[in-house]
Amino acid sequence: MGARANLAPTPTPKGDADVRTHHRTRFLASALAALTVVGVLAGCSRADSSAAPAANQGTAGEVRLGFFPNVTHAPALIGVKKDFFKTELGSTKLTTQTFNAGPDEVNALLGGSLDIAFIGSGPAINAFTKSKGSIQLISGAVSGGAQLVVKPDITGVDQLKGKTIATPQLANTQDVALKKFLAGKQLTDQVKITNLDNSKTLDAFKKGELDGGWLPEPWSSRLVLDAGAKVLVDEKTLWPGGRFPTTVVIVRSEFLQQHPDTVKAVLRGELAAIDWAKANPADAKTVVNGALKELAGSTLSAAVLDRAFSGIELATDPVAKEFPQLAQDSVTAGVVKSAVALKGFADFGPLNEVLKAKNLPAVEAPELTK
Repeated sequence: MGARANLAPTPTPKGDADVRTHHRTRFLASALAALTVVGVLAGCSRADSSAAPAANQGTAGEVRLGFFPNVTHAPALIGVKKDFFKTELGSTKLTTQTFNAGPDEVNALLGGSLDIAFIGSGPAINAFTKSKGSIQLISGAVSGGAQLVVKPDITGVDQLKGKTIATPQLANTQDVALKKFLAGKQLTDQVKITNLDNSKTLDAFKKGELDGGWLPEPWSSRLVLDAGAKVLVDEKTLWPGGRFPTTVVIVRSEFLQQHPDTVKAVLRGELAAIDWAKANPADAKTVVNGALKELAGSTLSAAVLDRAFSGIELATDPVAKEFPQLAQDSVTAGVVKSAVALKGFADFGPLNEVLKAKNLPAVEAPELTK
């Protein structure tokens, strides 16, 4: 508009005052036009900047890592306690935070207070969905280690009618698994599901306030060995080959783009923790027990530790082929209305670089990667 105003015919000034007025008018018009152009260019610059992917900014000064005080998060617990992460991170500061279940950890990621998280497979998918692709799966951690444990007098699935069963949190991995299982047995509206912190589930079960729980390790083992529960369903029996991703590792996409070397350092630490645990199983249990005492305030008996570890597999393999089914399970459980398209959910590039350096096979998951 400024250019067209300058081209419009202007009355010929008559005197000195008119000349000064004329020049001021033309100057203001030109200035306004210039400011308009600058504003437009600045606006375009801001838009282009926000649309551009985050560039590699080198090693991060700090990485904020989240995980649970559960045996199913053993690679994270061992990685922290044995300084595997610290060793690989070098000068990068490691800050840790623990959670009871996945949804709270997802909120921390989406709120920008976490960078990388060990988390359940269900909440990992939900994080990807809620963030519209700003959260990505980068590794597996643990397979197995979840069971539906109940009072001894419950001997069949039909006897769950009218009973109260606990899960760690609404929409967490075990909550989705239980709801999917009940839906398959036409028991969705006949079982009361309550969401409790794992330690409160143990106490409530001992008091007779609960009939059971679909729980991760070590809590399913604690209910069995410390509170007299029995296993009604081992989740392993519901998956091909008995393998399903209980715990995986996800990252904020922006952090991955800005600090890929830091992400790889964390993955090297995870792999080192897993390798050490496999080579030193007794010591691994001791380290995990010490971490649980520090984080949760109590230790586990040797029997609980043995039982809990016997039900899990530590591996960076994310069991990627099961994620489409997991996405559908969230629909069945009523967590989401439709299964999310998982293309672009995973970026295994950093993990595969770490695996290649150890002469280990790469993770291939074309259905999850871009």
